[in-house]
Amino acid sequence: MQYSIPRRRFLASAAATASLPAIPAIARAAAPARRLTAHTRIIEVNGRAATKFQLTDQAGNTGITLAPGERFKVDLINNAGTSTIIHWHGQFPPWVQDGFPWMETPPIKPGAAQAYDYAAIPGTFWMHSHQGLQEQNLMTAPLIVHSAADLRADHQEVVMMLHDFSFHSPEALMAGLTGQSLPAIHTMTREVENIPTRDIPPHPARSAAMPGMSMHGMDMKDMDMNGMSMGKSDLNDVHYDAFLTNDRTLSDPLVIATSRSARIRLRLINGSSSSQFWVDFGGLTGTVIATDGHDCLPIPAKRIPIGIAQRFDVLLDLPPDRATPILATLEGTTDRTGLILAPPGAPIARITPHAAKPAPAVDLSLERRLSARHPLTPRRPGLRHRIDLAGHMKPYAWSLNNEFWPNVTPLMLTSGQRVEIDLVNHSMMAHPMHLHGHDFQIIAIDGTPLNGAMRDTIVVPPMGTIRIALDANNPGRWAFHCHNLYHMMTGMMTEFRYHGTAV
Repeated sequence: MQYSIPRRRFLASAAATASLPAIPAIARAAAPARRLTAHTRIIEVNGRAATKFQLTDQAGNTGITLAPGERFKVDLINNAGTSTIIHWHGQFPPWVQDGFPWMETPPIKPGAAQAYDYAAIPGTFWMHSHQGLQEQNLMTAPLIVHSAADLRADHQEVVMMLHDFSFHSPEALMAGLTGQSLPAIHTMTREVENIPTRDIPPHPARSAAMPGMSMHGMDMKDMDMNGMSMGKSDLNDVHYDAFLTNDRTLSDPLVIATSRSARIRLRLINGSSSSQFWVDFGGLTGTVIATDGHDCLPIPAKRIPIGIAQRFDVLLDLPPDRATPILATLEGTTDRTGLILAPPGAPIARITPHAAKPAPAVDLSLERRLSARHPLTPRRPGLRHRIDLAGHMKPYAWSLNNEFWPNVTPLMLTSGQRVEIDLVNHSMMAHPMHLHGHDFQIIAIDGTPLNGAMRDTIVVPPMGTIRIALDANNPGRWAFHCHNLYHMMTGMMTEFRYHGTAV
């Protein structure tokens, strides 16, 4: 998957749609839907084949790219051989089109199709399955929505999508984390997908230990009063076989041809299920211009941390005569992946899959420097709320406000409210927290106010506190969860529900 859009082809396709806003609404509504197909394919990783999922458009390209002003009008066809449902991560559709398996919006059965039609917002987004553990098996793809400003920009676009990869099934990975049998894991995933239609009493129906697990035998001297591990920060729950950039490893890296002295708009997407990275720009200083699809005030950076599910747009001015590797190193390790940007005639050096030294843990050093180009308008909040993030490795279970999905108490919102939420991490592991159907602004880190970036996913570091603000402007039912897949599947998810939503 190259995910590179040469400027000439980009402008040619854009010119055909540049007048789209002038087309009568009835004519635009009559435009045929794009087709997106979920299916399986064979992928080769380091010389070994594996069957994984894929999401492709009618031309066979991975994911979807929309022109300025184009609606997200898509027919999703399920040829994957199993039920699936796809979430449009970072977009603001009506809640029944969000791609989450509520009882009102069940997964798409094999051989069936589902139509979607909503007004897309421009930026760098992605799509992924919200059915069981399919995301780990690469049921993911970029979702790029161009703006009118993109048409005027003099740059070549490159999408760089990161994944963690295992030859083992995700169920086997989860069994290794929880100490449960594979049948128990299958039972757990079915329970997670059994979404309640009514309010749940405040007290969780299941204990902090997962089904079939015992709290006995735990070494309490290493636990605090909340049962959280008080040792050093935990990194990388899962040991992966490889890390991919656009489906390839550094043993056979993707080399993208550029013009001499090209300006590149790098659209970075961390589509990993359980891994966070530091991305460096081959000695160049890039300019960060967007976070999670939303413009920010430009800031320079030679390398950036990227949490699970986060995105960054970065401008890079390439040298005229040498190749530039863009490399992502897994936090706490030397493991890395990446791609190479190469002007004509530039020699391509071999790059090892291991950096010279381990990358540090992903932190908030960049986050503290970021400011939204279009921040929220200041006003008093109508609702303040606190969400405590907790959990531990043994037994492997993760919660929000001591509740485990799906036995949760929804946070009730009123349309038009300004909402402020403190995310307080009591654990020794970072949690990338994602809210469906909304964006939010980072307004404080560890008690220090800031006029931060607009995001849909924020990494809350071990023992850290993040305050976010959002406008309740998209009524419905919305999931809020840790985007570490295995944390979410063992309980770290809740619901934001608007008053008046019928369930």
